[in-house]
Formats: sequence, structure tokens, C-alpha cells
Amino acid sequence: MEYSLIKRSIEDQVLKSLVSNKVLVLLGPRRVGKTILINQVVKKLSEPYLLLNGENVDTRSKLKHRSTQNYLNLLGEIRMLIIDEAQKIPDIGNVLKLMVDEIKGLKILVTGSSAFDINNYTGEPLTGRKKTFNLYTLSEEELDQVENSIQKVSNLKHRLVYGNYPELIHIKNRVDKTDYLQDLVSSYLLKDILEFENIKNSDKIFSLLRLIAFQVGSEVSNTELGKQLAMSKNTVEKYLDLLSKVFILHSVNAFSRNLRKEIVKGKRWYFYDNGLRNILIGNMNDLEVRNDIGALWENYIISERIKYQKYSRMLVYNFFWRTYDQQEIDWVEDRGGILHGYEFKWNPKRKAKVPVAWKTAYPDSKFEIINSENYNNWIRN
Repeated sequence: MEYSLIKRSIEDQVLKSLVSNKVLVLLGPRRVGKTILINQVVKKLSEPYLLLNGENVDTRSKLKHRSTQNYLNLLGEIRMLIIDEAQKIPDIGNVLKLMVDEIKGLKILVTGSSAFDINNYTGEPLTGRKKTFNLYTLSEEELDQVENSIQKVSNLKHRLVYGNYPELIHIKNRVDKTDYLQDLVSSYLLKDILEFENIKNSDKIFSLLRLIAFQVGSEVSNTELGKQLAMSKNTVEKYLDLLSKVFILHSVNAFSRNLRKEIVKGKRWYFYDNGLRNILIGNMNDLEVRNDIGALWENYIISERIKYQKYSRMLVYNFFWRTYDQQEIDWVEDRGGILHGYEFKWNPKRKAKVPVAWKTAYPDSKFEIINSENYNNWIRN
């Protein structure tokens, strides 16, 4: 089955959110299917549309002269505008603001692969005028459309290594899959970062990513990273911020209600996609010959949970929890004032007890083990 035929989880929400004189912003890393989603959406629209590409010089030239009449001339009778890679257009926020304020009935959908550009350029000008959605690599729920329960068991092991980028569905050869991921890192993801603020030192960023990849699920010290890379702590923080804004990494903070033994300043970093993590450490081996299955499972299942949280518009705050005497919980969700603690174990036979300090401090909290047999329910509710 073509991945272009997989219905993305946010498709219906995007359709409902395309309303007159509002801007819908679709964010996500390159190659996750934003353009395919746009094509799926416009097929269901019963109105003509104008599609522009922000990476095209002609598009930037057409939008450069900021006047209502110029934009009316460009649109003609069309009242549906789609701009792909909108962050490439200078002053895009004010361009879009003028359009939605002055052209009655206009619907606008823009996409961006760099959250820092879109947010910087559209943030203040479009206050009250936009709605934002994130699109990620294919989720387990979306893959239900092309897999039965038997296939899913085998494919899950494969995805822990190669990740969930949509185009990988059609690449059967392992060498070709590896080549695809290598090209993705060098030609697309790192390129987005290096273009921002004219950063030229790609070797440092690559080395930083490798260090993070080896420490998935562990607390990371920016000071220690800086020492290993001969960089200042501030530069490390800057690079990590950029890596999160191009959807390569995301961080989780430590949870604490200021109890004496709880760690309060820790931070853990995870990759949005397992394939990127594995290609960076140069290990695409099967699970059976790996010694990092725990880290792979934790990274993967957290990524899947975040997809569900974002797609369902869940109001939740995510943390990890650890005390100075080494009691810990992998994942904590604060939902509506109720704490939910989760431990991640790939092997269903592995057991874990709720930490005594956690139960004592938060007696009304929930606790559950998420493993390779019961994860399906958790990432869907």
C-alpha cells in the first residue's frame, strides 16, 4: 500500500480548522508527509486553491510587494491559499496578517519544517489569527491501516531500529534504508540548522547529537557536554534548542514538588525518531544482537505517546522522576492534577514495583508498566 493512502490522524482536524480569515500552520520535520497531507486535504475541498512553494524564488518575488491589491491580483477569485515551506518567505507573518485582515473569506494553510522560523515570523503578527498543528513520522495508530496484528509484532522490532519515516515503507533493502536515513540527516535535517543564523560548524552539531544518542533516557549535563566538545555551556544550550526546533530532539524535565530528596533540575533528551538516533551512533543491527534495547524501547514509546498527545490535543505536562537515592520513574504525566507514572520494559516478563518514595509522597497517583505487549492501549488513550 502506498503511504500516500494512509490517512493521517490530524487530517479531519485540519479540514475543520480551515476557516475564513484564519491561518492554519502545519509544522513538522522534512520528509514526514506534510505535502502528501496537503494533497489529501485539497482533494476533499470543493473549492479552487492556489498552491505556492516558499522555496521557489518566484513565490518570494510575488509576495514581496506587501499590498492588498497585489495579493488580490495574485489570488483572483480564489479564496484558498496554500504555502509550502512558508518559513523561507521573508516577513511571512506580516504578509499573512495583511491577507487575512483585508481579503474577506480567505483561508490560508502554510507548512514549515523549522519551528523557530515559523514561530519567529508568524508569532506576534498572527496573534489570534492562527491555529497550529504538528505532524510527525507515521504513528502506530496510523500504521494500523496497513498492518494486521501479526505483522505489527514483527514490524515493531524493525521500527525500533529504522524508525517511522513514511518513505521507508517502500524501501525493502536494509542497505537502502540505511542510505536513506544517512541522506536524511546530512541533506535535510542538519541543513535546516546550519542555514539558521549562518551556523557553519556541522561537525560540532553532529558530535553533540551522537553524545545525546548514547545518553537517551539518562540525565544530561550541558556543562559536561560542553567539556567533551570543547564548547561553552551556552553554545550547547543554543544548539540543543535548535535541534528541538527542527524536530530532531525533545527534552523532558524532572518532576518535583520540592521534596528534599527529589532531583529538581535534571533534563533528559530523546529523539523524535529511532532511525535518526541509530544512524547517528552507527548501529542498525537487529534487536537480538544489541545491548541498548531498553533505550530503544523508551525512546520509541515516548515518541509514540507524544504523537498521540499532540494529535488528540491533550492537555498534559510530561516529566521523569528521580530521587538522589536512585529511586526513579521513567515517565510522569500530570493530567488534570492527577499524576500518572509509567515504567518502560520491552520484555513483558520484566517486573517493576512502584518506588516507595513515590507512593509515599504521591499516594493518589497512578502507576503502570508499559511493555511490548500492552503498549497499544497506552498510546491510544
